Amino acid sequence: MHRFLVVLLQLGIVAAFAAGLFGQIVVVPTTGADEVDQYPPYAPYAVPYESVAIVGIACVQIALIATWMLLALVRRNSIFSPDATRWLNVVIGSAVGGTLLAAGVVVHLFFGSVPSPDDGCTEITGLFGNAVLGTAAGIALVMFLVIVRTLLRKATALQTEMAEVV
Repeated sequence: MHRFLVVLLQLGIVAAFAAGLFGQIVVVPTTGADEVDQYPPYAPYAVPYESVAIVGIACVQIALIATWMLLALVRRNSIFSPDATRWLNVVIGSAVGGTLLAAGVVVHLFFGSVPSPDDGCTEITGLFGNAVLGTAAGIALVMFLVIVRTLLRKATALQTEMAEVV
């Protein structure tokens, strides 16, 4: 991969990580406080849901750090190594963690008794729909990453075998 492209991707990772920090520190707590101000019965749910959101963003940040390390391996032309599999496992683990968080929200909203403002169900329905989509996307991502890990292991074995032959 061209060095310029690797640097460009790393700049994108830095920007995404910084946006995540901003979301964790400013956006999530402010949004939670605004929801409680608009609809006081949400107060008991504010801290748990804010915590889930902050941990979910942390899962993305962990995946970003692992992706940075994978890009460093690409730059050194050593992507077909056990280190790459290790970092890919970190990405898979963080995707599983984020998916489990989203699934937990789905279960809580489906079986819990979260009040809805004016019985219109618009906010709860939107949150439930987003959590279902997030869970489905997370499951698809994890399945894809497991396939990529299998391909990476096979490619690493083939490259090791070819290096022994040459």
